[in-house]
Amino acid sequence: MCTNKGGRPQMHETEQERGKRYYMILLGINYMCLFVGSVSSSLLSKFYFNHKGGSRWVSTWVQCAGFPLLLFPIYLFKICTDRTPFTGFTPKILSLSIIIGFLLGLNNLLFSWGNSYLPVSTNSLVLSTQLAFTLITSVVIVKQKITFANLNCVILLTLSSVLLALGSSHDKPIGLTKVKYFKGFFSTIGAGLLFALYLPIMEKIYRKVYCYAMVVEMQMIMEMAATALATAGMAADGGFTEMKTESINVFDLGAKTYWLTVGFNVVTWQLCFMGTAGMVFLTTSLTGGVCMTALMGINVLGGVLVYGDHFGGLKAVSTLLCLWGFCSYVYGIYMKMEEEEENQTENISLENSREKKVNSDHQTHQFMELAEIVTHNA
Repeated sequence: MCTNKGGRPQMHETEQERGKRYYMILLGINYMCLFVGSVSSSLLSKFYFNHKGGSRWVSTWVQCAGFPLLLFPIYLFKICTDRTPFTGFTPKILSLSIIIGFLLGLNNLLFSWGNSYLPVSTNSLVLSTQLAFTLITSVVIVKQKITFANLNCVILLTLSSVLLALGSSHDKPIGLTKVKYFKGFFSTIGAGLLFALYLPIMEKIYRKVYCYAMVVEMQMIMEMAATALATAGMAADGGFTEMKTESINVFDLGAKTYWLTVGFNVVTWQLCFMGTAGMVFLTTSLTGGVCMTALMGINVLGGVLVYGDHFGGLKAVSTLLCLWGFCSYVYGIYMKMEEEEENQTENISLENSREKKVNSDHQTHQFMELAEIVTHNA
């Protein structure tokens, strides 16, 4: 124990308190990465398509090509912990990381296809259906318990997406056919489904991971696999040549702005995916999905403010239902934490009561033994 400037005693921070503080700091950093990455990448992707960028392979490639950026936190962990990077990887975990990376690459392609057609607001709200998929896959894969809070959240978000689908036909950009519009709509639904499959699978794998540094390393391997898939697609479809031509002759803001857009897209997508991976590792796949859904309202607002997307009555109701579902889930978590804290307090009180009873019984037994001794001697 030490004293502070006021002379009052100050207890040393326990290992449990220090661990909880580090956990909350790491959780906050990951959510900020998810927040900044999700909003920025969504707006930048739409910016690319709005200014005549048209390559879906380029849009897919930038979502994963920033994996070398993960070398910075990996190197930082090595300095801080003296841990050798990529230790603890079994052949099974390595293989799963590569397979899931290919799955992530396919998800990126579907997202790019949908984002090339749909306005940011519509695209973001349709992606909110991934929370409903995440609940289903979490129940099957990681045995997530269904509660009133998460079920209510799923129902509200599903209703939100149905209203959006019914009220967004006028939201199409000029020149976009109805067929292409629905291709974009269902491509985004497919991306949400694949990502909902990705989240609980990663939660199950992370249960065998013993530190956050290994999560970053796994993420790097997955992004490398996704980049390999996107690079192969670009090479087969002439994407690299198209990228150069597009920057000079097609993009209406010039080559410099084009490469800046691509570069910032690479960075923001890495923030988004690393934040998601960290949230799943530190909490659960369902909570990670809920946190992503919480950002949908910000993405909608960003699309309306930055690009002037139409925001009619049905979309407003859809957004409110989305926020209502998220708030109900957060309230459910709050009530669960309160209940657990109350049960913990009751258990501590019960243990103290039992300890007092044991001590009292022990003293009574001692008094009885003493009385017998005195009587016998008498």
